[in-house]
Amino acid sequence: MALTGRAALLAALGSLPVGIWEPSWTGILAVNAPLAVACACDFALAAPVRRLGLTRSGDTSVRLGDTADVTLTITNPSRRPLRARLRDAWPPSTWQPGTETTASRHRLTVPAGERRRVTTRLRPTRRGDRQADRVTIRSYGPLGLFSRQGTHKTPWTVRVLPPFTSRKHLPSKLARLRELDGRTSVLTRGEGTEFDSLREYVPGDDTRSIDWRATARQSAVAVRTWRPERDRHILLVLDTGRTSAGRVGDAPRLDASMDAALLLAALASRAGDRVDLLAYDRKIRALVQGRTAGDVLPSLVNAMATLEPELVETNARGLTATALRTSPRRSLIVLLTTLDAAPIEEGLLPVLSQLTQRHTVLLASVADPHITEMAQARGNVDAVYEAAAAAQAQSERHRTAEQLRRNGVTVVDATPDDLAPALADAYLALKAAGRL
Repeated sequence: MALTGRAALLAALGSLPVGIWEPSWTGILAVNAPLAVACACDFALAAPVRRLGLTRSGDTSVRLGDTADVTLTITNPSRRPLRARLRDAWPPSTWQPGTETTASRHRLTVPAGERRRVTTRLRPTRRGDRQADRVTIRSYGPLGLFSRQGTHKTPWTVRVLPPFTSRKHLPSKLARLRELDGRTSVLTRGEGTEFDSLREYVPGDDTRSIDWRATARQSAVAVRTWRPERDRHILLVLDTGRTSAGRVGDAPRLDASMDAALLLAALASRAGDRVDLLAYDRKIRALVQGRTAGDVLPSLVNAMATLEPELVETNARGLTATALRTSPRRSLIVLLTTLDAAPIEEGLLPVLSQLTQRHTVLLASVADPHITEMAQARGNVDAVYEAAAAAQAQSERHRTAEQLRRNGVTVVDATPDDLAPALADAYLALKAAGRL
């Protein structure tokens, strides 16, 4: 089989009769000179790296769990063809574990005066902005004996957005919303301020809803039906303090809170309500106000993308004051925070009346499903102790929730998978009861 390129050259050099003479400078030069000449020629024929032109294009945002394609265009202005290996470096959280080596490295050939494109497929594992680091290119000569190497800074940013996994619940919640709005054949009984229609009285109806004038004109007692109010204001308050950093399953509590907030925002905007967002711990981390119904969800997703838990205790007084400034009119304030006893009793409860006097307050918290599993454990001494600890934790959590309810707060306490639909149901229940 004929050898070509680097293999043929090395084979030819290796066949020289070096064992029949004594080593000398002349002999060494005689043997190594062809190799040195070949390396020098190879180096000279390798395309220069610094003169290459690099530009980027492609995706600028992606939902967590999805893939983003970023294209790198390499222009070779020299007179020599480029034969290269390229590494497109990004932060480690840009790749799935174990895939960085294959996803970021490319082989390419660019003829003189032409351009080629390579695409790097990203699959981020964390939210936030992911910025390209540098592009390293190793240019080889035709024999592959020698190479040139250099790096280029080619900036690009991909924003990794929250995944919004709870959007699968949106169709069923919208169907329930249509019932409340009277747009289906099912009429909702309850308080409200928007008159919908008249119907015949049935036992259990509120007597205050009887329309006496309509009753006088017919033989049956007529009652008014009410449509839940539209254009209400909802303020979503994300607690980004230290308790939001606690991991439940594979993600921080903050991620589950954001997912629930997105489902509620999508539902409320469809209901005609105005939705704002406040993220706070000891200062404002994000604030979204005054968005239209069509723009509110993209704005919230974009604002949440860069939020991270802060390892500080949330200032409840500052949070309350900021929420009151953000919502001067009567609103539904949704606090997505913890139900741990200490932060609630020492931080929130002393200032809670400032919110409940003017607003309807709903508190949503992420529960750890592992606590429920521990409470059911039996079989050995360790399991019994775990069950006792879990039962105590659950009891404290229930006691804290009851304290909040006595102060007029609606409480939703659910696991990460159930929090979003449970919060949406609580919103619909408040709307049906005319409390918004």
